[in-house]
Amino acid sequence: MSANIADIGFIGLGQMGAPMAERLFGPDVRLHVFDPRPEAVAEFTARGAIGHASARAVADAAAIVFACLPSGKVSEAVAADAAEGRAVRVYAEMSTIGRATVEAIAARMAARGIAMVDAPISGGPAGARAGTLAMLAAGDPAAVAALRPWQLRIGARVFVLGETPGQAQVMKLVNNLVFAANMVSTCEALVMGAKAGLDADTMVAMLNAGTGRSMVSERVMETMLAGEFRFGAAMAILDKDVSLGIAEAGAMKVPMWTLEQAARVWRLATVAEGPEQDISTVIRMMEGWAGVEVRRRAE
Repeated sequence: MSANIADIGFIGLGQMGAPMAERLFGPDVRLHVFDPRPEAVAEFTARGAIGHASARAVADAAAIVFACLPSGKVSEAVAADAAEGRAVRVYAEMSTIGRATVEAIAARMAARGIAMVDAPISGGPAGARAGTLAMLAAGDPAAVAALRPWQLRIGARVFVLGETPGQAQVMKLVNNLVFAANMVSTCEALVMGAKAGLDADTMVAMLNAGTGRSMVSERVMETMLAGEFRFGAAMAILDKDVSLGIAEAGAMKVPMWTLEQAARVWRLATVAEGPEQDISTVIRMMEGWAGVEVRRRAE
């Protein structure tokens, strides 16, 4: 390998993974990729990346390997394969899979002399495309430092949560629980306002000028008002994250009165709207209950 070219691996080229991996392209990087979907790999090899047939093959070629995967079960299987790689020295798990699963992966990697960095992200598909993601990190300080410049290519800011893998998972779950609760409370309140005859655009503008302001009112509601429902995250993913957060709280004996109610709403919405539907469609379920729509008035 040239002293001026880094071999970087990326496993998982899905809705979040693909736009993040794209940001690693550059004259100083030889990008190695794997995804079980050949068409996803082909999009990257067409641009100069090196495609591989397995996670282990990526880990045989790259010293730093990122993984962005849909579930804990998939993450564990992929990590088991990548741990056999000859070149990998730092393995960055970007998936939101909970503390226990990350700890198990870290132990497997440590047994092979590989430093595992717990490195989830926040900001959604739009943030991944724009390079504005919040990047989290927890793990061995040297490994975290080695990962940092690559994280900053992908996102805007790195938050170091500690030296133990699993700590970044907890922070990511804290973030997603807050977002999930904001989402359902904002939608419920706006449905009530619409039922009373209030204009949807005026309600959202007032929220954004007052104490009700949040990422939901600023960004997510824009697609809802237009009836487009394209925030970019699937119901099943947020439902999974909320369930992980509630389970984590339960393991620590932390009461979650409000968030357990929010979790029930997300479970209902996942069933009612469908697991692959955009999370912004949660408002349609509430609109159906109330018999009213929260939409921008036709001009």
